[in-house]
Amino acid sequence: MGNPIITETDTIYPTIADFILTNQDGKTITNETFRDKIYVADFIFLSCPTICPKMTKEMYNVYLSYATDARVGFISHTIDPEHDTIRRLKSYAENLGVSSAKWQFVTGNQDSILSLSEHSYFSAAYPDSTSPGGFTHSGGLLLVDMHRHIRGVYNSTNPSETKRLINDIKTLLKEQF
Repeated sequence: MGNPIITETDTIYPTIADFILTNQDGKTITNETFRDKIYVADFIFLSCPTICPKMTKEMYNVYLSYATDARVGFISHTIDPEHDTIRRLKSYAENLGVSSAKWQFVTGNQDSILSLSEHSYFSAAYPDSTSPGGFTHSGGLLLVDMHRHIRGVYNSTNPSETKRLINDIKTLLKEQF
């Protein structure tokens, strides 16, 4: 995704920008957390009255398929860090029954997270007083390869897209980098 830079000898694809965020355990999460891993990313907020619960359900289904595969990780960025405190993120992860070593629920500076969403993940996420819950955001689950390139976007409201994502991860794990 994004606009690649084409040189005389190569094509350089956009990568996920460096980030420093904090997870549900209060630990610092960076791109290095996902070094040599494929990961699935999304942007949610815990008080979301619309799409987020469905997104998390579908992400959880993908998580279950790769819960024991150390080559695959998960990251959910809150777009409402004012309300989604570390404590709330921890409780949310615990209620889901997911491993915090495997699935990072992250928070940080809201402007940084929204910029990461727009400029690195090419995903919409912004405050919107006219939207339910006060935010507008995409419902995409984003598949990121070991080189921080987005390899696919999947509609998190469609279970058949979740199956496609699970299969695409299998394919990506077979690639030789």
